Amino acid sequence: MENLTFDKLPEAVTMLTKEVSELKRLLIEKQEQPPTEQPEQLLTVQGAAEFLGLTVPTIYSKCSRNEIPFMKRSKRLYFSSTELMEYLKEGRKKSNAEIEAEAKAYLSNGKKGLK
Repeated sequence: MENLTFDKLPEAVTMLTKEVSELKRLLIEKQEQPPTEQPEQLLTVQGAAEFLGLTVPTIYSKCSRNEIPFMKRSKRLYFSSTELMEYLKEGRKKSNAEIEAEAKAYLSNGKKGLK
């Protein structure tokens, strides 16, 4: 970097202002981009057990009862990480506040099932 003198100060401030503006534009552009989706991973029985926090025999049991989504090729089982995440989200219990909000919305729509 060259020596900065008092005479060159306005020029240096202008250059810094332009660079800060460019950095700000790049940051805003980066924030506006949608997050990139993670590629779908195929998991083995052991991988699925670790992902779900279950034991391998429990995974086999859930597969035999068709409780979790899986794929079978020859004698091997495979699991999609995105499908397993959806499976976990399906088991989410609603909070009391969410249940009350749904009840109020239902009753306010004129679909009163109560007499």
